[in-house]
Amino acid sequence: MGAWRMTRRELLHRGAAAGLGISAARWCGARPAPSNRITVGFIGAGNIANSHVWPVVAQPDVQVLAVCDVQDQRAKAMTDGVNARYGSAVCRAYRDFREMLARPDIDAVFVCTPDHWHALQVMEAARHGKHCYSEKPLSRTVADAIAMREAVRRHGIVFQHGTQQRSDHWFRFACELVRNGAIGKVHTVRVAVVGNEARGWGHPTDPPPDVDWNMWLGPAPWAPYSPERIQNLHWFFIEDYSAGGYISGWGIHHVDIAQWGLGMDGSGPVSFEGTGVFAPDGMADTPITWHVECEYASGTRMIFTTLNEADFGITFEGSEGAVFVDRGRFWTKPDTLARERIPVDGVHLPRSDNHHRSFLNAIRAGGDPVAPIEAAVRSQTICSLSDIAIRLGRKIRWDPAAERVIGDAEAARLLARANRTWQG
Repeated sequence: MGAWRMTRRELLHRGAAAGLGISAARWCGARPAPSNRITVGFIGAGNIANSHVWPVVAQPDVQVLAVCDVQDQRAKAMTDGVNARYGSAVCRAYRDFREMLARPDIDAVFVCTPDHWHALQVMEAARHGKHCYSEKPLSRTVADAIAMREAVRRHGIVFQHGTQQRSDHWFRFACELVRNGAIGKVHTVRVAVVGNEARGWGHPTDPPPDVDWNMWLGPAPWAPYSPERIQNLHWFFIEDYSAGGYISGWGIHHVDIAQWGLGMDGSGPVSFEGTGVFAPDGMADTPITWHVECEYASGTRMIFTTLNEADFGITFEGSEGAVFVDRGRFWTKPDTLARERIPVDGVHLPRSDNHHRSFLNAIRAGGDPVAPIEAAVRSQTICSLSDIAIRLGRKIRWDPAAERVIGDAEAARLLARANRTWQG
């Protein structure tokens, strides 16, 4: 008889039974044995990755083993910081994410790269059996989002989307009020976010030796290197690297809550119509302001705009009241709704007070975290179709069950983009 060996995934699931022990260990200063820690790698070492890595390092049942970035100095800085926190050289730096993902001793990855890389890196991680926490937005295109969902399901990994508002009490409470009929029949949801910015043409030059420019571009069209193009809050406003810039980059946070409150995590609107204002020149080619109207089969409308039209946040409007929620702000009409208690037999949404912990707990125990792949795909679809409707200047009809455009071949073609051959 051949020897049987427990895989790391089986070991972590066995360790889920000791979850209470891990919780207790956190309070008494102990730390689980290395064999019972979730081992993690980071793809991307910029500002967003740095907002994740230190809370993750602080988790007693996690060990960060790898950091990858095409900018060597950033990868080294984060790696050195992680090793300093642990007091030993356990974390290694990489330039190529494929080399990192080939390591059998890594259980999960955080994908914190520019938007145009999310789909390929999540799918490659899934192929290697790595659980994924992927930053928002989900992808550049609807086709990529659907392909990511297929990879997550096929390989049976845990996926958490970086829409962390689902791990906030007030966003959850707002959605529970709506789902339990506190404002009556919902007729309108208003979603307002910051718009994109105009930018210049940059200053093309040779890339510095510590930057792998070909790898940074990856599947995006070739473009000359410039210091401006590679900077966050510059590439963000370029369509080659995003899905409408802040239409998806900020919009997906609030669109996701609108979907959650409407109970539409597995579906979405049936039509999209919108307009936008673009910069007259420069490399930034995403709308500075926009107004999009999305209609659901029920007749409910989502009005998705920039701050020139509405207050930043999400407003649910119903036949008997309204609920507004944003980060740090919450109000209801009438005021008494804010003191409502959700009935014991009412709709109670998944509770999470820590987005990282929701992901890690799902790895240990199985099941979905609070922001699963299906919800991510549906919210990304709304953002991407809003961008398409703006660019085409006409109403787009959508079949959310079949996930296809109805009667518009040009719009259907924009659901996907050709990828550049970049592999080194």
